[in-house]
Amino acid sequence: MSSPRAPKDAAPEHTPLMKQYFSAKAEHPEVLLFFRMGDFYELFYDDARRAAKLLDITLTQRGSSGGAPIPMAGVPAHSHEGYLARLVALGESVAICEQIGDPAQAKGLVERRVVRIVTPGTVTDEALLDERRDTLLMALAPAREGYGLAWADLSSGRFFVNEVESDDALAAELARLEPAELLLPDQDSLPEWLGAQAGVRRRAPWLFDAEAARRALTRFFRVHDLAGFGLDARPRATAAAGALLAYVEETQKQRLPHLSSIAFESAEDGIAMNAATRRHLELDSRVDGNLRHTLLGVIDTSITPMGGRLLRRWLHRPLRDQRVLRERHHAVATLLDTGVLEPLRERFRALGDLERILARVALRSARPRDLSTLRDGLAALPDIRAELSPLDSPRLSALAAELGEHGDSAELLARAVMAQPPVLLRDGGVIADGFDAELDELRRLATNADQFLLDLEARERAATGIATLKVGYNRVHGYFIEISKGQSDRAPLHYARRQTLTGAERYITEELKTFEDKVLGARERALAREKALYEELLDALNQSLEPLKRCAAALSELDALCAFSERALALDWSCPVLTDSPGIHIERGRHPVVEAVREEPFEPNDLALSPERRMLVITGPNMGGKSTYMRQNALIVLLAHIGSFVPAAAARIGPIDRILTRIGAGDDLTRGQSTFMVEMSETSYILHHATEHSLVLMDEIGRGTSTYDGLALAEACARHLAQANRAFTLFATHYFELTALANEPGAGIANVHLDAVEHRDSQGNERLVFMHAVREGPANRSFGLQVAALAGLPRPVIAQAKGLLERLESGMAASLDAAAPAASAAPASPQLGLFAPPMPSPVEETLRGLDPDAMSPREALDLLYRMKKMV
Repeated sequence: MSSPRAPKDAAPEHTPLMKQYFSAKAEHPEVLLFFRMGDFYELFYDDARRAAKLLDITLTQRGSSGGAPIPMAGVPAHSHEGYLARLVALGESVAICEQIGDPAQAKGLVERRVVRIVTPGTVTDEALLDERRDTLLMALAPAREGYGLAWADLSSGRFFVNEVESDDALAAELARLEPAELLLPDQDSLPEWLGAQAGVRRRAPWLFDAEAARRALTRFFRVHDLAGFGLDARPRATAAAGALLAYVEETQKQRLPHLSSIAFESAEDGIAMNAATRRHLELDSRVDGNLRHTLLGVIDTSITPMGGRLLRRWLHRPLRDQRVLRERHHAVATLLDTGVLEPLRERFRALGDLERILARVALRSARPRDLSTLRDGLAALPDIRAELSPLDSPRLSALAAELGEHGDSAELLARAVMAQPPVLLRDGGVIADGFDAELDELRRLATNADQFLLDLEARERAATGIATLKVGYNRVHGYFIEISKGQSDRAPLHYARRQTLTGAERYITEELKTFEDKVLGARERALAREKALYEELLDALNQSLEPLKRCAAALSELDALCAFSERALALDWSCPVLTDSPGIHIERGRHPVVEAVREEPFEPNDLALSPERRMLVITGPNMGGKSTYMRQNALIVLLAHIGSFVPAAAARIGPIDRILTRIGAGDDLTRGQSTFMVEMSETSYILHHATEHSLVLMDEIGRGTSTYDGLALAEACARHLAQANRAFTLFATHYFELTALANEPGAGIANVHLDAVEHRDSQGNERLVFMHAVREGPANRSFGLQVAALAGLPRPVIAQAKGLLERLESGMAASLDAAAPAASAAPASPQLGLFAPPMPSPVEETLRGLDPDAMSPREALDLLYRMKKMV
């Protein structure tokens, strides 16, 4: 963002107000400046031009400064959050320049100061946030080997760090966390693709210095060293955390008591998934934008926004720690078996988003209804604890203890806050009657003023006999008794003249003066007193901030576990068994999303993978359900590792370190990659990262190139996964030649297929019915033409294709007969391949021309050496 265009030589001619604006803008040249003027936030010069386009508001020119008109655009202060939300969504940052002090009491120009900078990664206002998604600020510190990462959610007070060793690992973390704003050092050594990330902010490289960061962090957290946070031997993570903290302090311009600690989040604790895997499995997003048809859309029935955000975090970071997962599974089962699920979920409806409310309390930006929601949430805690107390579950017992006792805070809020407070503090009526005697008196004066004046007017009319006597008020002279000129000689002696008008005289009495002294400004004094009491209330709550934050975290987890229980009950899911023995055994598994959105019953299928059976080559027709089968098993494994029950009759799952997928087709125009290049890039990632504890899904490898190239690549990839990676692999293919891999001894490969049947309907039309059932062994047909007919290809095209297919299959059979005349005759399986086999190699030609019975042992040995050289 460029600075306002103002001629330097004209600076002395600028008005005092514009000088004040230029001073604030000079400190924040790169962001839009909301400059408070009365009831509006105004933008000037280039800021006004830019905001007018982005917000579709009117650009005007009013007055002049420095001899030139001033371009202006403004938004109402009372509704500026909506405009801020739109700007933040567009990636803009906005500096808020407020009037400091009371304008009514200011002498001369009102002082103004930038009080905070709103950026995409530091928003905390409720109106600017997605209530069910974390808004993260991330800093990245590069090193000679790897990167340090730090990320924080200011709206909840969560602060984490990590270190990764490679660009691939960095890309996976960025895909998992999806930061709204990414702080990078301004240097050329970073990977080019990082610059294309959303919300990138370039910062001075010296801000990422590890030693300076260590000093800043110890000072901020008031600790001697960083050993308690696990950062003593992690300079990369320390550097990133220091850069993030500096940015937060620069933009927020206040204390941040809710950032009370840092946690190191090791990548080794979670099941790794790269960006492609998250996209292919459609965890919480789809290309068509329909979030209901994602895994999160199916499982998230949490009541509170904070519970929904935690569930999303769990979904993107499935755990490897089986002890933690078994505790979650046990908690889900306990909630189901004891009948407390529905009463407990009903209690959650009073909670609200306590996590973000407490962050706003810490930042002193909490609004009155935040406090009433906090009050109602704390009031619900005794009933929630009562529901949990009889339950025999280690995790639920621990969470009940984490809720804590907050009787003092609950009682304070119950006494202090109105039952239904207004939205804004400035509207008054926030502090409850009876909480403060001084406020109650001021309110009585303000409320009863009108009635007192009416009573006084009636009494004075009766006492003086002047029927036209009036009691009034104006801002200049205050309260007065007004008598017309013709009746002024009847004014009593104790009336003191206050003002003479053309047709009337105005008087004041001791009684009215006393009332004026008490009432004049009572509303203003009442509002000022409310503001002071409100600040004291925030002070008191901040004294208990840490236990309140732990309480909110416990409530979030309870809500997420209750959502798991509700889903298990409603969708007939079962508790998975996690074992130390390698393998995946699933009985009657179902795809959770497909089953939820389709009306007809879902056909369940089994899966059996073990150290002796590591790969399934899956064949069958298009639309037969191969991709659905693969995805459902990956989702079942993932659900088990976030603590949920799973859509299966039974599931027994061994250790899993990664879930890696290559499913679907699509190009990447932003990186100039074709569909086949994307396919090969994702395949390469899998072959380099899969281990013997990984679950790999491979769908139609090699289809983006020629038949023989594709077949060769598919077979080589399958062999590498089975022999080198030894991963648990579901390998779907249309290359029937790959089914022969299962015949190799010790390969650990088996064939399964999804079948379809043809039948004629009552009109004699051929119909294709997909069975969606997984069977052992390879498929014997692909039904490609039948699927093409279902897709609506013209009948002449289908008929011509059938004729071509028959000739191709006849040619294939003839080639096979000519190549092996001594072989026993056997009918060729339809559609084994579309082309004749490749030309024989020199080794094959040599073998075909020899007669083994006519060779001596020495000749045979010499031939073997020659063939070895040919290879």
